Amino acid sequence: MLYFKITTKEIYHYLRYRIIVDVEKKHGTVKISIAVSVILSIAIILVILKLTISHTTLEYLTVNKIQYEYFLAAIFLNIMYWFLWGTRLKMLCTAVDKKMRMGIWGSTKIVLANLFLAGITPSMAGGEPVRIYLLNKNGMSIGGATAAVLGERLLDAMFILICIPFAFFVFKNHIDVELIRTGLSIGVIVFVACIILFVYAIKNPDKTKSFLIFLESKLRRFFRRRIDMKKVVDRINREVDDFNKSMKFFAKKGRKTFLLCGVLTVLFWSTGFMIPSMILLGLGLDPFIVESYSAQVLLLVIVMMPTTPGSSGITEGSVAGLYSVLIGRNLIGVFVLLFRLITYYMNLIVGAIFQYKIFRSVASFSLDMIKK
Repeated sequence: MLYFKITTKEIYHYLRYRIIVDVEKKHGTVKISIAVSVILSIAIILVILKLTISHTTLEYLTVNKIQYEYFLAAIFLNIMYWFLWGTRLKMLCTAVDKKMRMGIWGSTKIVLANLFLAGITPSMAGGEPVRIYLLNKNGMSIGGATAAVLGERLLDAMFILICIPFAFFVFKNHIDVELIRTGLSIGVIVFVACIILFVYAIKNPDKTKSFLIFLESKLRRFFRRRIDMKKVVDRINREVDDFNKSMKFFAKKGRKTFLLCGVLTVLFWSTGFMIPSMILLGLGLDPFIVESYSAQVLLLVIVMMPTTPGSSGITEGSVAGLYSVLIGRNLIGVFVLLFRLITYYMNLIVGAIFQYKIFRSVASFSLDMIKK
């Protein structure tokens, strides 16, 4: 897990390449990846709408008053989600590096810039290198920035793993689709495996260094520019040491900050998980707060698996499967459309705007930064 995060000016070359290779092997270019993720998402939504919209659906939407204020509330919750994420990132960074001077708006801009690449890569993995890169540009060491970003991942994983038993208990009588059951089982296994690898990497920094050096030697042939191996090895050693010091700091002196960030993690995920309930209220349905919260936990497990770019198609199908047991078949297509507009397309558009403002191109981080 560490080799995917730790980077330097030279290692940026293979780190960026590694991330893009995962996408480009399947889709050729980042532009194709964008097209595939959006087209796949729209296609699945259209299929769901085709299969679920009926005379009953149209009659319901005509007779019942749509409460648009709840849709605005859902959008507001999504914006709050961004700022809570930015606040958590700021706290983690300040804890790792006391000299770090970055306001909540500054950290939130980093979060917003990462939304685009996260939305077009499997498991949303593409957003993390963006955050690491921008934190480094704001004065943090690569090791410190990596520790802060991986600290986020660790907090998220802990929160999700704690919530999974609750979510399964709530949905135990509802999940009768074998595909969803299989997806959830694989997702739990992947989460546990990542945490084990994460802990192993922290406890065995020397083996981590050896693995990264081995990886660099294998990836070196992909780059035209000659790389000073001694310089690379020295930098890898230094950044791995910085990373391990930062993570040990969270485990010892930074426990209070880590605990506060844990509270923020619960707040910002819970804020995001309330969005579907607002959409349901807007459609004149019960909010199903507990059930919806549980559904979002299970959905998160599924979409974190490395499948399609941005989990497009997978997310729409999973949302339809999870929420159809709550609201029935007739309105599920409309619900999926509204849910994805607010939680995916809104993030994708805002992320593209901020990434363009920072890198002067939507694809510049993923392609041009490799060449610099």
